[in-house]
Amino acid sequence: MSFETVKYELNESVAIITMNRPAALNALSLQLSKDLRSAVEKAIEDKVRAVVLTGEGRAFCSGGDLREMQENGKKEDRTEASLEEPLKALHDLILLIRDVPIPFVAAVQGVCAGAGTNLALACDIVFASENASFNEAFVRIGLSPDCGGSFFLPRAVGEKLAAELFMTGGTIDATRAERIGMINRIVSAENLMEETLQTAKKLALAPTAAIGRIKQMLNATFSNDLPQQLALEQRLQIESGKSNDFKEGVQAFFEKRQPNFTGT
Repeated sequence: MSFETVKYELNESVAIITMNRPAALNALSLQLSKDLRSAVEKAIEDKVRAVVLTGEGRAFCSGGDLREMQENGKKEDRTEASLEEPLKALHDLILLIRDVPIPFVAAVQGVCAGAGTNLALACDIVFASENASFNEAFVRIGLSPDCGGSFFLPRAVGEKLAAELFMTGGTIDATRAERIGMINRIVSAENLMEETLQTAKKLALAPTAAIGRIKQMLNATFSNDLPQQLALEQRLQIESGKSNDFKEGVQAFFEKRQPNFTGT
């Protein structure tokens, strides 16, 4: 399967999904949003154990495609037309990334702006090159955030820093992004994909069904009170305890060997 605006490749049990609109700094056109969702669905069909998300060229993603949104608004002569369908496509993608029991690792180089920043934050782990920069630029054009930014960013950096980044629209470099907890690690530009793929392959060897349950817990942790979170932990750990991976993990522990997890 090929996509108009996305490159998709398999490397062992890892899918590498690359946004491929370099001339537009990988701005999120409607087609790109749809292609990204289709590529994630393809990864699920291929039964991959991890996904790497990155961008072609000198940007990870520069945010929404403002030119396309403006043109769509003019065609239908109503502002909502420029936002409704693109937002639905993007938000369907974000929900899929968070719901699917597969670890996602973002490899961010260069510009990462607006919806692009929030797309990276939707991934479970974010690596960035030293030349990466991040912003929540929505306020610069009179918009409020999308793509789950108001959900992910406060969880990563805290409410006060999130307010600063959202309300000023200021750009921060990779060093500050790492320091405040927006990203996991800074990697040299020449080693970014290698280290990201290496981490994704390690995750692919892990019990990925259990990782999916970890994602469920993390999604719920700030909306649940303690009794609700304990109940969720109990339910999901019992589910994990019935898995083949739990049996294999325990057997490998007693046999003093590396476990061979299958994600089942």
